[in-house]
Amino acid sequence: MKIIHIISGGDVGGAKTHVLSLLEGLNKTETVHLICFMEGDFSAEARQLGIPTTVIEDKNPLRARKRILAMIRHDGYQVMHCHGARANMMGMLLRKQAGIPMVTTVHSDYRLDYLGRPLAALTYGNINKLALRRFDAWIGVSPVMTKLLISRGFDPQRIHTLYNGVDFSSERTPLPREEYLRSIGLQTQEDTVVFGIAARISPVKDMTTLVRAFAKAVQICPNIRLAIAGEGEQETEIRALAASLCPAGTVCFAGWVRDTDSFYNALDVNLLTSLSEGFPYALPEGARMHCATIASEVGGVPYLIDDGVNGLLFPAQDVEMLTQHMVFMAQNPAKRREMGEKLYEKTRRDFSLEAMLAHQKNIYETIIRRAARPKGIRDGVLICGAYGRGNSGDNAILDAIIEQLRHIDPDLPLCALSRKPKETRLCAGIDAVYTFNIFKIGRRLRRAKLYVSGGGTLMQDATSTRSLLYYLLSIRQAKWNGCRVMLYGCGIGPISRPRNRRRAAKALDGCADIISARDRYSLETLQELGVTKPEIHLNADPALLIDPPETDELRGYLRRSGIQEGKQYVMVALRPWQGFEERVGAFAAACEYAHREYGLVPLLYAMEPARDESAARAVAEKLRCPHLLLSAGTNGSEVLALVRRMSLVVSMRLHTLIFASGQGVPMVGVVYDPKVSGFLDYLGQDLYLPLTEVTDAALDDLIDAAMAEKPFEEENFLRLRRLAAENETLAQKLLEE
Repeated sequence: MKIIHIISGGDVGGAKTHVLSLLEGLNKTETVHLICFMEGDFSAEARQLGIPTTVIEDKNPLRARKRILAMIRHDGYQVMHCHGARANMMGMLLRKQAGIPMVTTVHSDYRLDYLGRPLAALTYGNINKLALRRFDAWIGVSPVMTKLLISRGFDPQRIHTLYNGVDFSSERTPLPREEYLRSIGLQTQEDTVVFGIAARISPVKDMTTLVRAFAKAVQICPNIRLAIAGEGEQETEIRALAASLCPAGTVCFAGWVRDTDSFYNALDVNLLTSLSEGFPYALPEGARMHCATIASEVGGVPYLIDDGVNGLLFPAQDVEMLTQHMVFMAQNPAKRREMGEKLYEKTRRDFSLEAMLAHQKNIYETIIRRAARPKGIRDGVLICGAYGRGNSGDNAILDAIIEQLRHIDPDLPLCALSRKPKETRLCAGIDAVYTFNIFKIGRRLRRAKLYVSGGGTLMQDATSTRSLLYYLLSIRQAKWNGCRVMLYGCGIGPISRPRNRRRAAKALDGCADIISARDRYSLETLQELGVTKPEIHLNADPALLIDPPETDELRGYLRRSGIQEGKQYVMVALRPWQGFEERVGAFAAACEYAHREYGLVPLLYAMEPARDESAARAVAEKLRCPHLLLSAGTNGSEVLALVRRMSLVVSMRLHTLIFASGQGVPMVGVVYDPKVSGFLDYLGQDLYLPLTEVTDAALDDLIDAAMAEKPFEEENFLRLRRLAAENETLAQKLLEE
């Protein structure tokens, strides 16, 4: 590949380290060229690293643009990669005539880049905001930065995440600790604990909070010292604050440090107090030298630091908590060493330079491949379902559908209809349109090749006729606009009202190309309606295929949710329904029984918080045993991680049962709707009873049976997974026609 990189050339800190280490690595296998707009340390160091570098110091942006354009055309570059506001502006000027895809790396929150400099924010800041919107792709240096871009309206399908990587391949030869500390003017004793930070001394790094916390901590632990490495516009102010609050000789300002290995080697604890970050190099660089770490919980920091495991986190600007963390680190040397080692191991495993380079190459390949995708023809899929309603189960189904469609074509443009498009973009990583924006939906349908109606039981009138009419009309609209139409692993029924049955039969017969039913009950409902024209298949719910890998983020979610190692839990997922209130006592008694007989801690779980919290609270209020009360977020993977941790699931919610079956967790179903019993029958699972028959004794008997037996035959479950996978084959057939 041939990539041209553009940067101002005055960059320092993490951005400089990222770009130079990236280009040095890429230069070994790809053709790269660096353009800077000023001579200085950046360009000089790039040349020393063997990176082909050109400096264009022309203050006329149009002349500079002409020179860069000539280089692109002469050397045949395939991608233009920009870094920073000035480079982004040049990318905007080059975009049309260059004729190659443009990508920019967003290293930090661009709205805070000029914090404390109002004139620069008004000029460069606003130009950068405008330029950023013109790119073909964006790279965020952490998932948090990626989500920030999505929340501000950037297309999630054109955003990539690339963590900063640190080189672990070469041996480090830092100066001895005492020698280095003396060289920067810090006097220490044998028991001195040295805290340090290496960062720009600017408002966004919030060293005011750092100095105030250290001043409190040193009163409790007189043996601690603070080394501040860096320069910046707030330096005079921070020096004055330290002089006024901290005892003489306890704070050292080391200036701009080039030998970062020696600096971090000299520290006992690495600090970061920023208000905003992408994925700061200061933390993995400190981790490389086995430093214990305290950092503000911002940006991508929590993706590296697992609070209480390999470091400590605190809310930005929280002086009191930072003080407590510093005192803890000062008084617990064994814990410092343990956290430092754990952080070193995680950083070496997940945030190496080699991993960063490999992922960056994959990003370039994706951008080039997508740029070559044919224009002017129908392309992509529009997905309709009950999304954006705060139901994490529906979000998990959407994740499953997206994964299958991406397996067909990783570059396939995807868009979902959602009540909350912003929420869906963030949690699903695809574009989204408001459910009732008929004009935008119409434009999408005219461009899309396939319309998917999927995600739960959409074709039913048990909740309301209006929702059924909406989904039927959407199918008709898709057909009128020339889309192929598929009902994707969906539930059908109950449809009780005669007029609704006629409407559904007419719309499905006239507009659907393929209907994939998720259970026999749905298939029988189609047969009763007289639907015969579409291709009809008996498959299974795509949610059966969801199995997210264990990650530090998910383990952190479980800790924050109160899930403790060594304890066993029973999830109870209920929903308000006719007759539920009379059975609150029975559900509470069953929770007490599971705790008493099997040692299971009840977890009252609101799958759809807006609807289910009242039911969960009603049961929780009657409990006299330890229990947890938890509401789902929008992340489908978190639901799966939680279910996987359970020893038993008792649920009215269908998708909680589906997730339990997918994770091999024993389960008891409470049937309020035929779709629940329909799935369990299809699974070969008979441990359920109707809501109307719920009693203390009946639930206790089912709990005993679930805890004593396998919840279902493994071969039966594997058969359903194979059927769920066939949804992908059917969708591929329609996309290829």
